[in-house]
Amino acid sequence: MKALVTGGAGFIGSHLVDRLLREGYDVRILDNLEPRVHPRGKPSWVPGEAEFVRGDVRDLEVMRRALDGIQVVFHEAAYQDYMPDFSKFFHVNSVSTAAILELILERTRSGAGIGAGVEKVVVASSQAVYGEGQYCCRNLDCPRHGQPTAAPGRSEEQLRRGVWDLICAACGRPMTNLPLREAYHNPRNAYAISKLAQELAAVHLGQLHGIPTVALRYSIVQGPRQSLYNQYSGVCRIFCMRLLNDQPPIIYEDGLQKRDYTHIKDVVEANMTVLKEVRADYRVFNVGSGREITVRDYAVKLAEKMGKAITPMIPGSYRVGDNRHSVSDVSRLRELGWQPAFGLDRIFDDYLSWLDTQGNPATYLQQAEAAMRAQGVIRQVENSQG
Repeated sequence: MKALVTGGAGFIGSHLVDRLLREGYDVRILDNLEPRVHPRGKPSWVPGEAEFVRGDVRDLEVMRRALDGIQVVFHEAAYQDYMPDFSKFFHVNSVSTAAILELILERTRSGAGIGAGVEKVVVASSQAVYGEGQYCCRNLDCPRHGQPTAAPGRSEEQLRRGVWDLICAACGRPMTNLPLREAYHNPRNAYAISKLAQELAAVHLGQLHGIPTVALRYSIVQGPRQSLYNQYSGVCRIFCMRLLNDQPPIIYEDGLQKRDYTHIKDVVEANMTVLKEVRADYRVFNVGSGREITVRDYAVKLAEKMGKAITPMIPGSYRVGDNRHSVSDVSRLRELGWQPAFGLDRIFDDYLSWLDTQGNPATYLQQAEAAMRAQGVIRQVENSQG
């Protein structure tokens, strides 16, 4: 069986390629080697036994060739950033997904062979589609006590004042976040909106035209090969870079944001589960760790793991478009037999072991943060020191 992995030179895609090869698949990689992610070109971990095609998922002719003879598609290619180039999010994440289904349908109907015989398409979505997620008020005197509420985004005025929690509109007190469940979504930034559009295109157009499709909403995925150069690519990389240089991790807001961090191996296993399970077809699944931790506690644990007696810095900054809390409910995927197997200690161990082999590109971190400040993505609370 032949599999296409778009974005197969990247973090998640490359681990998926390795797994598919181990299971006996013929694998074709399609990747444009985006310089902001791969400034040194094709990375060394791209295996020679996989066919490599350099090209962009937005190019229909390239995608036509990439689909030739393929039975399963893993669409991992994505544009992820905090920069305000909104249209690029939709062209890379949403339009490319629609194009894949369009080409499969076109070739299946014509009998030309390219795209015909595709048995499943798995697309990589994101926890970001939940936006601020769902909350409820725990104030017993509140008329909305205990009622789940789709939370609106926090206002710029609220963030400038350093009021981080979601506030109940009825009583004015902080609300409690609820686990993110697949039935709800409320995207608040360009990346999140583009990923929801991708899901809708994949699942609904797939079902309409009989092309089995699945969307996986990844929580924060971490592990070896996570880009050292892309500012979006993760708190573990950013904190590690600072700690390696004996600098404190810089935490946005107050550090009490709740997150769940997922090991790359669990994400790969989720992809293989939905590939092989017909009950997954035309559905959306969360892929998370099943555990929550605050960003502050994460930074402290990482410093301890690295043997650094360095306290995180909380300077009163915030990042436009960030959510307050994001913790996924993974019970739907568990019903298919998948279980998250690796916790935070394993994430740290595996990432740090890999980082030891990569040198210290600290200048890229400084440049990326400076660029986000210049674009107004990172902002300062009023009357705070930044």
